[in-house]
Formats: sequence, C-alpha cells, structure tokens
Amino acid sequence: MRGSSSYGDRDRDRGRDRGPRFGSSRVAPPPPKKFGNPGDRLRKKKWDLDQLPKFEKNFYSEHPEVHHMSQYDVEEYRRKREITVRGSGCPKPVTNFHQAQFPQYVMDVLLQQNFKEPTAIQAQGFPLALSGRDMVGIAQTGSGKTLAYLLPAIVHINHQPYLERGDGPICLVLAPTRELAQQVQQVAYAYGKSSRIKSTCVYGGAPKGPQIRDLERGVETCIATPGRLIDFLEAGKTNLRRCTYLVLDEADRMLDMGFEPQIRKIPDRQTLMWSATWPKEVRQLAEDFLHDYVQINIGALELSANHNILQIVDVCMENEKDNKLIQLMEEIMAEKENKTIIFVETKKRCDELTRRMRRDGWPAMCIHGDKSQPERDWVLSEFRSGKAPILIATDVASRGLDVEDIKFVINYDYPNSSEDYVHRIGRTARSTNKGTAYTFFTPGNLRQARDLVRVLEEARQAINLKLLQLVDTGRGGGGGESFKMSYSWACIFQFLLCPLSEKLHFQASRTSFGGGNNGLKAGKSDPDGGCSFTLIVCTYIQYSLNTEFYTGSLRMGEK
Repeated sequence: MRGSSSYGDRDRDRGRDRGPRFGSSRVAPPPPKKFGNPGDRLRKKKWDLDQLPKFEKNFYSEHPEVHHMSQYDVEEYRRKREITVRGSGCPKPVTNFHQAQFPQYVMDVLLQQNFKEPTAIQAQGFPLALSGRDMVGIAQTGSGKTLAYLLPAIVHINHQPYLERGDGPICLVLAPTRELAQQVQQVAYAYGKSSRIKSTCVYGGAPKGPQIRDLERGVETCIATPGRLIDFLEAGKTNLRRCTYLVLDEADRMLDMGFEPQIRKIPDRQTLMWSATWPKEVRQLAEDFLHDYVQINIGALELSANHNILQIVDVCMENEKDNKLIQLMEEIMAEKENKTIIFVETKKRCDELTRRMRRDGWPAMCIHGDKSQPERDWVLSEFRSGKAPILIATDVASRGLDVEDIKFVINYDYPNSSEDYVHRIGRTARSTNKGTAYTFFTPGNLRQARDLVRVLEEARQAINLKLLQLVDTGRGGGGGESFKMSYSWACIFQFLLCPLSEKLHFQASRTSFGGGNNGLKAGKSDPDGGCSFTLIVCTYIQYSLNTEFYTGSLRMGEK
C-alpha cells in the first residue's frame, strides 16, 4: 500500500542497464547561429516514440471507500462541490486525503498544516493526476491547485528510476512569474524534504550560479519561469530527457509567453494544465498539446471570479482616478484590516503613483518587472508583514501571489483582458476568506465592458448602471431591445432595494414627463388626489441615469 511507502521504495530495477531516456547523455553545444526568438537555438530532435523506453505513470489504486461510492453518490458529490468533468474515463473523486493513499510523510505534513479535507479541485484532481492522464484543471484563485499537482508529482517521482549524472528533472513546473515560481518551490520543499526529493527554483533576476549548481547536482523537481529555463537549455546546463511529469501553472499565460514550441520538444510526458481561466485563444492549443485529456471545471464553465469577492466598478474619466483613489484609500486605511494591492498598467505609472502616494504620507511600495530580485523579495516581505500595507504593482503580481490577508484589490487601470481581471482580483479572498475589489473603468476600456458585465453577472454582483450604458454604446448606441429591457429592470430592482425615505425624496421636477409636472413631488398627492407609484419609479430611473449611483457601495461615487 502506498500509504506507507517511502523514497526508498522506488523501483530501482527499472533503471538497470538503461541508456539515457531520451537521446545521448552528452549535451551537444548550441549552434553558433543567432536567432531572434527564445528557444530557437535548441536543437530540434525527431523522436521515434516506439523506440523510447516506456515509463510508468499510472499509480492510482482506488481506495475501497471510493470504490463503494455509487454513481449517484459521485454525481451528487460533484454537484455539491460544483465539479464539472469533460472527457472519458475520469476516476471518482476522493472525499478525504487518506483515500488518495499518499505516502505517510505527505500525510504528516498535511496534518501539520491542519488540512481537514481536499478542496474540490484536489478531490477530483488527485485521482486523475495519479492515474497518469493528461488533464486541464480550471478553478478559481486560492482553490488549492498547487497541492493538486505537487502531491501526485511526489508519487510519480518515487516510481521512476533514480537520477543519474547528467539527468535533468523528472517533474517540471512552469510558472509565468518568479513570485509564483518561488511560492510553488516553497510548497514543493515542505512536502518533499522528508522524502529526500530535491527541488530547485529557476527564474530570472537572480544569480545563475546557484541555480546551475542545483541542476548539475541533480534535482527531481524543477520549478521554472520560461525565460531562464530556455537560457539554461540553450547553454546545455540542463535537459528535459528525464521529464515525464510536466505542469503548466497558469497555463494560458505559459502558451502566451511563447514556451509552447519548447514544450513540444519533450517527446513523451504526462501534462497537467492549471489555471483560473481558460480563454478560447488557447483551447485549440490544448487540443493539439494534450493527449486524451480530461478537463475539470470548478464552478461556472464560463469565465468566472471568486464569489467571495465583492466587486465594485466605478465608471469614471481618466482624469478623475487620482482623486477617487485618494478618497477610497482614506476609507480603506480607516479599516482594521487594510492590506491592499493597487494594479496599474505600466512600470512608469507604477513608479509615479508610488512616489505620489509616499509623498502624501501613504505607506506604499511598488513591484514590477524592472525591479531586481532582492528588491522584489524585500518589498513582498514588507507587504506580507504589514509594515507596508499598500502594494502598487503591474501584472507581474497578478498571478499566483499568495498572501492570505489581502482584503482589498484596486484596479487603477483596467487590464487588457477580463481573464487578467479575474486573476488580479483573485489576490484577495484566498481560500475561504472574503475580500473587496474596486475597479476604475473608463470609456477607453469600452471593448472590455461586455466581458466584465458577464463576469459580474456570473458572480451575482450588482452592476453599475453606467457600465450597462457603456455596453450599449459598444453595440453602436441606442440599439438592442434586450439591453433596454434589462437596463430598465436593473433600475426598478435598484429602486425596490433602496430605502423608502430615498424613494420619497426625489422630485418630479428632475424630469420632464410630457406636459411636465415640475411642481409634483414623488410620493405626494398628484393633481387627482392619488399617489402615482409609476411616477415614483420613472422618477427614480431618470435620477439613476443622471447621477453617480453605485449599486455595490454607497460610498463609491459620492460627489
């Protein structure tokens, strides 16, 4: 039973009398020719998969408790946990950690970290990854994706032959940012140290020497950003001949960053893609890239945000952002828990906004791609400790930054895509916590309006009426009976939610109804001696059209 297995239980016989797994053990020097794209200097090999040594990748043995689950029990569990499965042959989910039958040293760490039961993505992801299948895992931020692929990786590594001199890693985890790579490596170290499985983190902005030494000594797990890994592959400092377990964390970004041709150079592998979003631009690549894969969705199948996040959108002009930000920060900093990330579009704006805020006395620090690694580490340390509770960042921090107590996210600049919006606001409300995301949305972001409305609707958030107006503008203006109907219902719904005193406060003089009832008070007797509910509703709708009324917060948008 694997529950009591250890590193020493690995089957060493499979490694006897074997040649190098993929090609020669001697790394050929890169050709001298210069190429324009990263990875172009890597030699292209034509693999004959039938001639390659086969590797074992199915280590899953269904626990008796799982085996006795009926199909009804499985479907009911998936329904309650909002698990959707696409693909054939997906194993039943595990409802407890012991059912996955991980080694005892893994169970000990889980116990130390006080994990009671697997999250939804772990419950379905563990048996799927252990069975050796290619898979796509899509779940909201903070849902436990890292453990969902690292714990099966330990089992996979333990069943492979030992590394020999010159071998590269068995498990390769690719991450889009150095911060995410470092966080994954910390988790890998915590769960691998008892088993003597070695890991290293390879990323740009840090000295190459220690990273090269780790790789040359041999590590079973390598967590890397694409740029630095490509540098090492081109220089012959490591290789992917032994890589049989490949993880793409934030897979949509990995393919965007141009690493896809290099991944294709790994001839035979188990590939696991993980992300909070799965945009249509990379779905076809997944079809080409994965073999007979199973897709797991947690929550909605469309683009969705964490439902524990209160999303508030402020539609404003570009030149209004600074004043609105200061007003918002005054309210946030008055809160007891006030750790905040402010996202901006460019490195220049990141530096400028930080200087302005620090000049005005705000405890702000910034992080972006031009910062050195020691400076980035120091800034994140100050932010985590609460000494600098305001972090201003570009999208370098929007993926994978895991700080448990971030309460607020502010999108000073709206990102280029709604997928990035979901990742940004996902820095708050980690695990089961709650958080708030404020977004400044300008007419310059018009093309993103419709997608943002869909995200808000899926998360059952109140929608700023001005945002709906922008959606209408994006359709050519003045068109769409369905929009007019939904817009009217939004106004009426907001009217029904507002206090009675507010309903009776509006004056009909704000509007011009036909003949114009300029002196008529909403809620008071009309000329015929009766109270006109229709007039109250119409007055309120018109009032909403002409004032800054925010359906998510009474404080946002006050004049």
